[in-house]
Amino acid sequence: MSRRVLVVDDEKLIVKGIRFSLEQDGYDVDCAYDGEEALKLAKENAYDIILLDVMLPKYDGFEVCQQIREYSDVPIIMLTAKGDDMDKILGLDYGADDYITKPFNILEVKARIKAIMRRVSKRDKNQENEKVIVKGEMKIDCESRRVIIGEKEINLTAKEFDLLELLAMNPGKVYSRENLLNIVWGYEYPGDARTVDVHIRRLREKIETNPSDPKYVYTNILYRSCSSRSGRRIVHLNRTSCFFIHPVQICICIWYFWFDLEQICSCCLCHLLCYTFCCSACTKICY
Repeated sequence: MSRRVLVVDDEKLIVKGIRFSLEQDGYDVDCAYDGEEALKLAKENAYDIILLDVMLPKYDGFEVCQQIREYSDVPIIMLTAKGDDMDKILGLDYGADDYITKPFNILEVKARIKAIMRRVSKRDKNQENEKVIVKGEMKIDCESRRVIIGEKEINLTAKEFDLLELLAMNPGKVYSRENLLNIVWGYEYPGDARTVDVHIRRLREKIETNPSDPKYVYTNILYRSCSSRSGRRIVHLNRTSCFFIHPVQICICIWYFWFDLEQICSCCLCHLLCYTFCCSACTKICY
């Protein structure tokens, strides 16, 4: 598919020369000779790049550039007979991507167009890749905010989707409950951190075949040591959202207790053996 270029200049000979040269390279070229016509064409058509002269009738190039930037991020190269640095700075401030001073070599113009096109194509490709995240059988469409597992669409609330999207875009990264609360709900959220527990549990119930043996989102139990009144260290389980307990974790606690290398908190041990406690955990996405 050929690229579309809009050339805007009130000097018809310059427009004719640029148009001829670009068409030789396979570009589709439209032309405008004043600011008003340029704005009309820019709104009615989708261009890959715009070559825009500064000195134009009706609206000058700065005004045209500023108005286009209100609704489009199409690359714009400013063309001007002025070599003043302030004009270049002003053009870039209004949203231009590059600046070429007249008289110019048409080969330089084409080289700059190609350089900008490469950057834009790479950016668009990266954005396209980020729109859909695939994790096993699960597809997350970030643009339409839809989640599909196999051929079944999963209905998620806004916050559940935000949580899943964050975890999926950062595979292997560990988040504490407080981290998730601050990122997804914001620092000024007045609610309790237990909100994360509830949303993770509901998210698991919706996307996991067996929530007790998660495939996508799982939690790691974190241990921390503190001193008891007797001066002996007690191994506690930080209290956040964990929804399953691995047998290895139970063995570790019993091992500490049996060999008296550490004295485990009896409350935590009781909860472990009963499978009923809520421990501190960090949540992350797995493949």
